[in-house]
Amino acid sequence: MDLPVSTEHRLARGPTLPRRFGLGIFWLGLLLSCAAAGGRGETVRGTARMATAGEIAMLNETLHKVADDLRRWAYTEHRVVRDNQGRIKSEQVVSYDPSKPYADQWTPIAINGREPSARDRAKFRRRGEEADPERVVTSRRTPPSLGESIDLARSSVAEESATHLIFEIPLRKVGNERFPPEKFEVQARLRKEGSLLEHISVLLRESFRAKLVVKVKSGDASLDFAQVNPKYPPTLVAISGDADWSILFIAGGGSLELKRTELRHVKPFDERFEVKIGTLKAIDF
Repeated sequence: MDLPVSTEHRLARGPTLPRRFGLGIFWLGLLLSCAAAGGRGETVRGTARMATAGEIAMLNETLHKVADDLRRWAYTEHRVVRDNQGRIKSEQVVSYDPSKPYADQWTPIAINGREPSARDRAKFRRRGEEADPERVVTSRRTPPSLGESIDLARSSVAEESATHLIFEIPLRKVGNERFPPEKFEVQARLRKEGSLLEHISVLLRESFRAKLVVKVKSGDASLDFAQVNPKYPPTLVAISGDADWSILFIAGGGSLELKRTELRHVKPFDERFEVKIGTLKAIDF
């Protein structure tokens, strides 16, 4: 089967996905796992199989469209982080509007149930300023994002129903210290009608030790997407997850819940000058 020129180009160079796909569900810089949620349609049929060229092309184009459009959404975000006893460690409600100048894009509404302080406002102002592509920064090595670590061209179909496809996407090994491919399993659920992304998950297959001192023992997380406006691709609306780890025999853990509401499609500030941020780094947690 012949693929569209754009798709052939992406697959030939080993397609990756954008770093901007989400926010951090990271503890000590480690992404933990995700488990696919329900809503898969009818009972699945058959067993896992290699994806066809057409299915890989659909997955590739679907994820790139979603990732490219993520930066065009304004929203209100509610984030709660709990410790391993379920007690709230931090809670924040913030608004984000990428159509505003960088320094004004993030606005704290409530921090731990109180009015944001001047320090809180300054923190979010810096967060916006750091997103300015013209900002002068010292060069530093950053670990690859989840999107940069996946290998779409080798995807397989883990489950299939009359309405949905669930893809299993392998991870690259070269240059990927953050997500050991033998330890993680990435899945994406797409609705066949309209090729709509509904869910991305990353399953931690077994415990592993990172940087010799941190042992990641278990965890789960979930990224949910919804088509807020039929004119645009689905966008990220919720993240949830929990994790369990130990550092030098000291146990730790916690959970995170994040929800985005009041979503509006806007024109990003940098597009006023016809500047485009590459999408291939946007998918991350």
